[in-house]
Amino acid sequence: MGYKELYNDWLESDIFDAETKEELKAIENDEKEIEDRFYRELEFGTAGLRGVIGAGTNRMNMYTVRKATQGLANYIISQGGQDKGVAIAYDCRHGNTLFADTAALCLNANGIKAYVFDALRPTPELSFAVRELGCIAGINITASHNPSEYNGYKVYWEDGAQITPPHDVNIMDEVKAIKSFEDAKTMDKDEAIAQGLYNVIGKEIDDKYIEKLKLQVKNQDAIKEMADDIKIVYTPLNGTGNVLVRRILDELGFKNVYIVKEQEEPDGDFPTVGYPNPESEKVFELAMKLGKEVDADLLLATDPDADRLGVYVKDDKTGEYHPLSGNMSGCLLAEYEISQMKEQGNLPSDGALIKTIVTTNLANDIAKAYNLELIECLTGFKYIGQHILNMETTGKGHYCFGFEESYGCLIGTHARDKDAVVATMALCEAAAYYKTKNMSLWDKMVEMYETYGYWKDGIQSIELKGKEGIEKIAATITKIRNNMPTELAGYKVLSHRDYEKDVVTDLTTNETTTTGLPKSNVLYFDLENGAWVCIRPSGTEPKLKFYYGVKGKDFADADKLEAELGNFMVDMVNELLK
Repeated sequence: MGYKELYNDWLESDIFDAETKEELKAIENDEKEIEDRFYRELEFGTAGLRGVIGAGTNRMNMYTVRKATQGLANYIISQGGQDKGVAIAYDCRHGNTLFADTAALCLNANGIKAYVFDALRPTPELSFAVRELGCIAGINITASHNPSEYNGYKVYWEDGAQITPPHDVNIMDEVKAIKSFEDAKTMDKDEAIAQGLYNVIGKEIDDKYIEKLKLQVKNQDAIKEMADDIKIVYTPLNGTGNVLVRRILDELGFKNVYIVKEQEEPDGDFPTVGYPNPESEKVFELAMKLGKEVDADLLLATDPDADRLGVYVKDDKTGEYHPLSGNMSGCLLAEYEISQMKEQGNLPSDGALIKTIVTTNLANDIAKAYNLELIECLTGFKYIGQHILNMETTGKGHYCFGFEESYGCLIGTHARDKDAVVATMALCEAAAYYKTKNMSLWDKMVEMYETYGYWKDGIQSIELKGKEGIEKIAATITKIRNNMPTELAGYKVLSHRDYEKDVVTDLTTNETTTTGLPKSNVLYFDLENGAWVCIRPSGTEPKLKFYYGVKGKDFADADKLEAELGNFMVDMVNELLK
C-alpha cells in the first residue's frame, strides 16, 4: 500500500479516533507532508522508537506505541516472562502520560502487569526500578535531548540495560510481524487496576534509588568540610532531574545550590532553549548568568530525562567558566572515582574502565595509569551495561567506571544506563574534595592534561531530514567503505576498522583481524601520532556523525590540530554528499 493509500485508510478506518483524523484532514493539500508521515512505518530500532509526535505511520502516536508494545508483549510471553511485569517511566515530553498508559494497557490486555511511575522520573531510575522490582522489561517514554516536537519509546530488559542481542532483534521481528494496528490489544484502565494489572509506583522506589546513590560517596568528610563554601548552579532544563538531583545534594549536606528558576518546572516545550541538549552552549546562558551573580564553582545541567550531564567549571585564577565536553567530564570523574578507590584500598586487582569506541583515548591513559583493563564497546550505553552483566554472571572482572563521549557515565551498578543524578552528586563531591586540596575542578583538569597528555576530541554532525536524507547518509558511508582512505588531513592511516564487515585492516602489514564487537554500520580510522576518526549514522536522529581525536603538545597545539582535522572531515563529507 502506497503512502497516499495509507493516508486515506487512516481517514476512513474505525481504528483511528476523531482527533487523529482531524489532524490528518488539515494536511490534505500538503503532498510532501503526507508522504513524510506515511512513506514508512516509524522504525522500531535496537532501542525502540523515536520520532516526531503526530498522526501517521511514521510518527509517534498512541497507535504506533500500542503496536510496538504488542510486539514487546508477544516476545515477553514467548520468553515466559509475563508474570514478572514491566516497569514504565516517562519524562516531560508532550504525550508522555498518554503513551505511558497506552503501553501499560496494551501489556495489561496481554495479561502482563505494568508498574507505572506516578509522575515523571529520570531514565536511570527506570533502569534501577526494572531490577529492583524483578521485572522482565522496562519502557521509558522519552526523546532524551531531542527538540520539543519529538518523543520516544525505549525498551529495557531484565538486567536494567536497554535491549541488546538477541532480545533487540527478536523484539524488532515481533513488532514487524504485526501487520495491522487492529491487532494491538488494549483494555479499560479501571478494569486493569481492579484486576491488579495496572500498578502505580513512586516514593518507595525513589527512596531505594537515593540510598543506592549514597553508597557511591567516597569522601563524606570532604563534603562536610566544604559544604558551606561550594556554590553550585543547577538546571534540570525543564526536565526530570529537578526533584532527585536537589534531594541528593541536600541530603549529602551541600548548602549552596542555586536553581535556574526559568528552567525549573517540567515543560515539554523547553521555552528557554528549544533544543534541550546539555552539549549546547545556549542551554547554559541562564545558568551562566546566575553563576556569575552568585560566584558559583560549577554550573550543571541535566538533559530532560536526566541521563546526561553538561558541566561548566570555574577557573579560580581568572574567574572564567570553562565548558567540559563529555570526554572531559567523564575523564575527570573517572580519575576522581578510581583514584579514591586506590587511596582507600578498594581498587580491585581485576578492575575495568569501559568506554565506547568514539570516546577519548585519554581514558586509555587513565586505565593504564591505574593498571585497569580498558574495555571498548560500540556506541550506546547498553553495551557498557552488557559488560557489567557479564562480569556479574561470570565473576570475572569488576566494573570501576564507564562512560561515553555523549555526556553520560555510570558510577556504581545500581542502574545499567547513564545516570546524570549520580554524576551530579559525584562531581559536586569531587569539587569539595579538591577544594580541601586548594584546587578547583579546572585545576584538576589541567593537572590531568599535564600528566596524561593534551588530548582534544571533537564531533561534527550533518543533519539530513526526510527520506532523501536517510538515503544520502547511507550512500555516503557506503562510498567511504568502498574506497577506504589511506590518508586523512595529512595523517597517515595506520589501520581501519569496518564494524559492519567485522574487519580490522592493518595498512602497514595488510593483515586483517576481526573487531570482536557486534556488527554495526561504523567506520573507524587509526591515524599516526595518536589521532583517530570515526564515522557513523546517528541511531536516534537523521544525522551523519563523525568523531575525531588528536594529542597535542599543549592546549594551543591540541586546539589547532583538532580544528584542522575537524574542518577536513566536514569538507570531505560535504563533498561526498553532493
